[in-house]
Formats: sequence, structure tokens, C-alpha cells
Amino acid sequence: MTQQYIVAFDAGGTRLKVVVVNLEGHIYKTFHTPSYANAGAEALFDAMVALLESLKQELNGELAGIGLSLSGVIHPDKGVVYLPGKFKQLEGYPLVAKLKEVFQVPVVADNDGRLAVYAEKYAGLAMDLSWVVGLTIGTGIGSGVILDGKLLTNRYLQFGVQVGHLIQNSSSNLFCLTGNYGTGETLCSATALVLQVRGAIQRGISSILSDDYFSDPVSIDFEKIVNACRNKDTLCLRELENWSNNLANLIVNAIHAYSPEMIILGGGCTLAADLFLDHVKRAVGKRVFRYPADEPVPIVISNMQEFGSALGAALNLQHRLKRDYKLVDE
Repeated sequence: MTQQYIVAFDAGGTRLKVVVVNLEGHIYKTFHTPSYANAGAEALFDAMVALLESLKQELNGELAGIGLSLSGVIHPDKGVVYLPGKFKQLEGYPLVAKLKEVFQVPVVADNDGRLAVYAEKYAGLAMDLSWVVGLTIGTGIGSGVILDGKLLTNRYLQFGVQVGHLIQNSSSNLFCLTGNYGTGETLCSATALVLQVRGAIQRGISSILSDDYFSDPVSIDFEKIVNACRNKDTLCLRELENWSNNLANLIVNAIHAYSPEMIILGGGCTLAADLFLDHVKRAVGKRVFRYPADEPVPIVISNMQEFGSALGAALNLQHRLKRDYKLVDE
């Protein structure tokens, strides 16, 4: 029998992460490519089609289905139904239907934060836990919540995925796509740290990144800031500390809202966790209101890091295929 495989995409604001698994959930390969967020939904669709066609040529098997991990309010059979402004033209774009039409296989979408914690529940750090909050820290902030062993959602499609939209500082001048100021996403995403550092350099504060900034401001990204921190740049270290305090506040809010056994951090920012995790843990320990007071909530880094949401999309579809489509021999 021809080996069947699933391809799952996680379409972030910067990169399109790809995971290929078989129908038992074993990973064949992972990789990433630009997501073309600024080019619009049609460019994203074209990129996915090209990658799927390339994988069909490369892999000796049959495409069984496509999983999609997307930001915003996601309908599993439609795609993005509400996402004002974040990914150009993706809101209302029939991504699921178009991929189904081209490849004639099941296609299922869900929210990226929810899928990241789904992956943790079935293949990661939450396998033996019943109360977990997952935070995906990248271009934005994704979240997913496991309550009493269940990954819950409702007809509004947003349960547990809006931790990054909690208001932390309403007096902030940072405006969020939700229509509010000072949300977690504006204060402790990778984008937030990048804007902090760019702003400080623009105000004339010296940094080893100053020449790069004034040559090309957009060249100052999260990776460059992390490298500057490792080289003991005072400006970047100070802004990282401020950013870490904001992240700690977000985690405290998540603990107060959901009372988890564990907080799992994923996403591209966690590749620099050695620079901020200890500070975040100490700050959370000082600020959280929890019983027993001497039992801190473990805050851990996902082993999946930047591919967690894509793997969650693959596993979500794998489980649906077994349950609904009967494509796997029992």
C-alpha cells in the first residue's frame, strides 16, 4: 500500500513553517520559507500550492490531507473569518476551499495558538497534564488552553486564543488590531521588542546596532537584537529586560485567568530563552496570586519551539482522518 502523508502549514507574519508527517504522526521533515504576508492571501496560496507540488515530487507516497495553522478567528472549514489587517487580504479568503479544489484531499484549519498546545497535549510536554496554557511568542502572541484535559473551543471560535489580546497597560500608546491600547501582543511579541529597540536608537541612544539602523531601519530584527544582547549591548539588554517584564505580566494574567499546572512557551522567540526565561520566572513568582503560595507554576520552553503550531495542525488532521475519513486501515 502506498504510504500516505500529511502536509501542515503554519502561516506566520514572517515565515511559513511546514511539517510533513505520516498517518501515525511520525515526522518526515520540517522546514520554513517566507510567508509573503505583505504580498497578500493569493501569494500565500500560490506558495502553498508550489510547496505541495514540490513535496509530491519529492516524497514517495500519497498526499492524505492538508493542515492549516493560521492567526485570528479561524473556522475549520473556511480559514480566517476575522483578522483585521494583520495578514493582507487573508480575512475571508477561501483558503481551505481552494486547497481542497486543487488537491482533492481533506483540508482543516485552526488557530495557531490552539494548535500549538494541541501538539503539546498529544506529543509534547502536556501529555500527562490536564490544566495547561500555551503561549506562542512570535510576530504576535498566540495562545491555547487545556482545561480538565480538554482543548476547548466554542461557537465563537475564540476560547483560549486571546491571551495576547488581554489589556496590560491601557495608558500605552501602542495600538492593537483589536482596537485597544497596550495589549500583550503590543508589549511582549517579537515585534514589540524590535520596535522598542528601533525607537531607542532613533532617539539617539547608542547601540552596536546604530549604524545598521540608520542605514536600514527595517534590518533591525529580533535575531539581530538577540545577537546584540549576547554581545552585551547595553541598549538591547535594557530593552530586553523591559520586554521580559511585560511578558511576565502577560503570564501572570494567564495564570490568574486559567489556573494552569504549567505554562508552555513556544514560537521563534524561545530560541533566545536563555536570555530572558530566568528573569521572567522570578518576576512571575513575585507577582502571581496563587494557592499554595509556595508552589510556583512551572514555566517551560516547548521542545517543538517554532514548529509547534504546524505539528499541531498535522496531528489535528491526523486524528480527524482516523475518526472521520477512515483513511487508515484499522
